[in-house]
Amino acid sequence: MLQPRDELPSVLYSAAQVRDLDARLIAAGTAGFELMQRAAQAAWRALRRRWPQSTRVDVLAGSGNNAGDGYLLAALAQKAGWTVRVLAVGDPQRLAGDARLAFEAAQAAGVAVLPWAARTSLQGVLVDALLGTGLSGEVHSPYREAIEAINASRLPVLALDVPSGLCADSGRVLGCAVRAELTVTFIGLKLGLFSGDGPTLVGDLVFDDLRADPAILAGVPVKARRLTAAGLQALPPRQRDAHKGDFGRLLVIGGDSGTGGAALLAAQSALRCGAGLVSAATREVHVGAFLARCPELMVRGLASANQVLPLVEAADVLVVGPGLGQSAWGRSLLSVAASRSDKRQVWDADALNLLAAGVVQAPAGLVLTPHPGEAARLLGCSGAQVQADRPQAALSLAQKFAACVVLKGAGSLIATPEGELALCDHGHPAMAGAGLGDVLAGIIGALLAQGMSAQAAAHLAVWLHARAGERLGSQGRGIAASDLIAPVRELLEEHSPCLD
Repeated sequence: MLQPRDELPSVLYSAAQVRDLDARLIAAGTAGFELMQRAAQAAWRALRRRWPQSTRVDVLAGSGNNAGDGYLLAALAQKAGWTVRVLAVGDPQRLAGDARLAFEAAQAAGVAVLPWAARTSLQGVLVDALLGTGLSGEVHSPYREAIEAINASRLPVLALDVPSGLCADSGRVLGCAVRAELTVTFIGLKLGLFSGDGPTLVGDLVFDDLRADPAILAGVPVKARRLTAAGLQALPPRQRDAHKGDFGRLLVIGGDSGTGGAALLAAQSALRCGAGLVSAATREVHVGAFLARCPELMVRGLASANQVLPLVEAADVLVVGPGLGQSAWGRSLLSVAASRSDKRQVWDADALNLLAAGVVQAPAGLVLTPHPGEAARLLGCSGAQVQADRPQAALSLAQKFAACVVLKGAGSLIATPEGELALCDHGHPAMAGAGLGDVLAGIIGALLAQGMSAQAAAHLAVWLHARAGERLGSQGRGIAASDLIAPVRELLEEHSPCLD
């Protein structure tokens, strides 16, 4: 059986950190070849569980330690009576150290080791033992052709440690990469397995720590952490005599002509996530629709920025940007919010675009919620550059604006100015639609209004949002953003019960 996602470790490492862990384990007395044998055994167990009817395996091997794991897996399959070939893409004569010992063990077991060629017909379960985490640049020949042959074969593929061609740090494809059905990774989880293109290429993920001493693992700094239910801060239960004033006054500022729905979604989600009093400042034309849809909101139609001043003064938390637009109306409202560094604030959508354009300067301590395009504008780079290294983009934004940053997308990331990074590996492709970011902004604002720190609120909100998307996504495509609000409320109650 595959490991349930929340049974995977929460700690994520860079490739260099995992290599450091490997070296520490060896220095502490576990031979490198023993670790390689454990990795091969873990992968072999996973292969048999996933494809129990198979009796044939082709291992495509490179010329490093990743190949060593592959050679030892081939030896195990040979001893089990399978039809086995190792197709050597990397010259076996270049193997050294433990990888050389693994090659010799495969030969001793009777494994056929053949040179790979583009015309070779692949068969059985394919094992990717080509490059692993050691790749530092773009994939070159003959590895490129081997990866293309694997992907074109339509055969089941198991990747050892990481799919070859995938950057273990960022999740970026380094020219081309293996698309695996199953990846078995070792010692520590690599950040790139969960970011960028990682989730698409990894397939199902199995982790084995190779019986590493936890004390040794604890001695290496953490690159990032996965958001898990157990690791998220909870809202405290409410006292029996609680009243609305105990849970914050939240103001949503947005909804220019034609985009009132975005501000309404943010306000509704804030209300449903427990903010005590929720107001909305929007265009006069939208007031009737707001009250018809959600009469619990206090809605004020604005013609100018002067009218928002008393509303801002009364609020504890501002959610600025959903449907704000970039006209003079939106710019003036954002300028008022930017002048109030004493207010806790979430900036989304056009608030971010106006910030990128230099219309305002952001006060420190904001929560910023960009999608990749907005992040690119804020950093002065392309969207492709943001997606090529999402973790670094999130950290750069957090440091540039002294803000807690939620970089949205598959594998949403939360970064702080202090360099802490968290990743959410929940969510569903059915969530690809308009308005879901407005809902997220409202959730974050509601949690801020109830006393959470920016980081804790961002963590919990992103997790709730993604898990709600999974619940709805199981029913298929066509999620409307407003659909998300009810399951978010249910999940929040499951995580943080209102009463003891």
